[in-house]
Amino acid sequence: MLSVAGASLEVVERGQGRPLLFLHAGEGLAPERPWLDLLARRYRVIAPWHPGWGNSPLIDGMGVVDDLAYLYLDLAAELGLDDAVLVGVCFGGWVATEIMVRSTACFSRLVLVDPLGVKFSGRDERDITDMHALSRAEYLKLAWADPAKGEVDFTTLPDSELAGIVRSREAFALYGWKPYMHNPRLKRWLHRIDRPTLLLWGAEDRIVTPAYGENWRRAIPNARLQLIAGAGHFPHWEQPEAFVDKLATFVDSNR
Repeated sequence: MLSVAGASLEVVERGQGRPLLFLHAGEGLAPERPWLDLLARRYRVIAPWHPGWGNSPLIDGMGVVDDLAYLYLDLAAELGLDDAVLVGVCFGGWVATEIMVRSTACFSRLVLVDPLGVKFSGRDERDITDMHALSRAEYLKLAWADPAKGEVDFTTLPDSELAGIVRSREAFALYGWKPYMHNPRLKRWLHRIDRPTLLLWGAEDRIVTPAYGENWRRAIPNARLQLIAGAGHFPHWEQPEAFVDKLATFVDSNR
C-alpha cells in the first residue's frame, strides 16, 4: 500500500529495469496474471489498483477520470519515474490518455490496449458497447474471441473475492456512467500526446471494434495500430505472449 496525495493505493510491483506503469481494465488486474510475469521479465512493472478496485479505497469526492489522471501523475513523481512506459488497457487506457494530454514528462512511450474514453461518431451512434446492459453470456461473446476463456464460476469464489468484484463494478460505473465511458472533451486534446504511441487491439474485439481503434490512430500524432489475432477486448489475458511481444518490440525500438 502506498499513500499518494492523501489516497491509499494498493500497488503490485514486479521485475527490474525500465519502469512500466500499467493501468488495468475495468475488470481489474485479475488473479491469473501470466502477462504480468512475462512483462516483469523485461521491465519493472508497477501496477496500481485504481481507487475502488482491489484494496484501494474510493476517495471521497473523486468520481471523475480527471482525478485519476492527476493521482497517477503524482504517483509517477513520487516514484521518480523517468523514461517510463505507460500502458493502459480498456478503462486504464482512458486514464492513461487523460494523463498524457496533461503531461508526458515522465513517459517516453505510450501503449493503449483497446482503450475507452473517446467518442468519435455522432450523437446517436454508439462507439462503445453498453457493457452494463448485457447479460453475462452476451458480454463474453463480445469481449472475448473465445468466450470460454472469460468464464468464471462465481459459486466457487470466496465471499471476500465476490465482494471485491462487486466493489470494482460499482467503481467502474461511478467513473464511466454518464456520459457513458468517455470524456466529451478528450478528443480535442489528443494532439497533445507527443510521445510514440502504439495502439494494440484485439482483432475480434466487439466492445470497441478495430474500426474505433483506427479513429484513435488518426487522432494521435504518429500513432500506429496493430491487431492481435485470436483476441477480443482483453488481449493481455487472451493472448499474453503476443501482447508482450508486440509491446516489447515497440517499446525497445529506437523510434
